[in-house]
Amino acid sequence: MSATAPPTPTTPRPQEGEQRMLEARLLTRTLRRPELGAFLGAVAVFVLFTLTDSTPGHLWLGQIGLSAWLSQASFFGIVAVPVGLLMIAGEFDLSTGVMTGVTAILMALLVGKWHLDAWLALLVTVVFALLVGLFNGVLVAVTGLPSFIITLASFFILRGASVGGVLLLNQSSTQVSVANTHSAGLASLHTIFGSSFAASATLQSGYTTAIIWFAVVTAICTWVLGRTAFGNWIFAVGGDPGAARNMGVPVKRTKIVMFLVTALAAALVGVISFAQSYSAVSEQGVGYEFFYIIAAVVGGCLLTGGYGSAIGAAIGACVIGMAFEGVIYAGWDSSWDFAFLGGILVLAVVVNTVVYRRAMRARR
Repeated sequence: MSATAPPTPTTPRPQEGEQRMLEARLLTRTLRRPELGAFLGAVAVFVLFTLTDSTPGHLWLGQIGLSAWLSQASFFGIVAVPVGLLMIAGEFDLSTGVMTGVTAILMALLVGKWHLDAWLALLVTVVFALLVGLFNGVLVAVTGLPSFIITLASFFILRGASVGGVLLLNQSSTQVSVANTHSAGLASLHTIFGSSFAASATLQSGYTTAIIWFAVVTAICTWVLGRTAFGNWIFAVGGDPGAARNMGVPVKRTKIVMFLVTALAAALVGVISFAQSYSAVSEQGVGYEFFYIIAAVVGGCLLTGGYGSAIGAAIGACVIGMAFEGVIYAGWDSSWDFAFLGGILVLAVVVNTVVYRRAMRARR
């Protein structure tokens, strides 16, 4: 009897074949993550400003640098994360930027001019924001008009009101301030929305509570998107509304709810802004809607809908925060902020498109 020939070196053993399959599956799952490109970009931006930091003692790597870019990222991220979910659902909201300013002005008028209790003013502001979100959502869902047009109209209406209305109500001044900082409820409102925490000898001002709100919003949106039926509806509505409707997904209701969420997130930023300074200025927040969309795109959300993640949008907001603060720490002319941000956007779109295509091929 002849002995069985041993396996040739080119023939993988069963254990080796299983290991390679596991590695291939792990690679496939990694490539499917929308936030992959954003994470790599965030690391690259952080390393770039670490190497170019020109401050004495290299503050970029310390608590001061961390607090600076995290505070910036928080103001962008609180709205950018819900905007990312709205983009996954296939829609845009161009009114979010001006909404942050209008809600801050409304809080300042209610508390500073009409002496309303701060918490009652907060309730009125939330109701106002929900009405704006309902207006946008219902018009988009019922008329079928592009959300770009509907929310652009809301943007101009709110922008006009934030200037003309304030000039009319505030004795021709575009800034509304609270003279009596001991107004009812204002101290507790400041503690929750506008104070700081973890102060130290190195960072005497501490970290703003906006960072906590940013983490909370990101956590909630991540849970909703990945662990609930509503999250599946968001993906379905953005991927193929017709197929989603045939499967029983409430397409219109899903879109309306998402517009309510983005308006509420913008109001949260407005309240935080007011609680920090006890004042607001007309046209505050105008233009920020583009930063929210950029953060979502950098985070892996496709402009065509149906793909993205809340964590990715949060990382995208961190990239923007690092970009704005890093330019200052590097000692560069701040006029280059937008050029740098534009370059990041182009790279992010290219990387995310490549990652998405590879993920789709791997899925097949």
